[in-house]
Amino acid sequence: MYQHILISTDGSETAGKGLDHGLTLARALGAKVTIITVTEAFPLYAASAGEAWVAPVELDTEYEARQKERAEGILKDAREAADRMGVSAEVLHVPGSLPAEAIVEAARSRDCSLICMSSHGRRGLGRLLLGSQTAEVLAHSPVPVLVVR
Repeated sequence: MYQHILISTDGSETAGKGLDHGLTLARALGAKVTIITVTEAFPLYAASAGEAWVAPVELDTEYEARQKERAEGILKDAREAADRMGVSAEVLHVPGSLPAEAIVEAARSRDCSLICMSSHGRRGLGRLLLGSQTAEVLAHSPVPVLVVR
């Protein structure tokens, strides 16, 4: 059924539930797994007069280095979780991108047959809404998306 599962994670507790679910499904199906984490570009804020503030190169470089370090830690933990479950997994860090766009593109380019990701764990009225990145993936994915709460 599903031969290649793309599992997204941001290292959060909620994303961990999606990771565990995706790995369990992959083990049961004997599916190939790619685990993806995405880090966004340094945020630039526009002033009310329409002028943008440009970060000094040092600040941007430091931000990118911290994002890379964080992503490596997230993917190391994810690979260890896969190893504990006996699932072989490739890991992928996509820097400087919007998460939903990178996830959809990775699913396309790697010929994935399923995307597994978590939604935000919210209560009350917020529980009716999916996380914005999850909603974007659902709207644009070329393959089925399994959303784990």
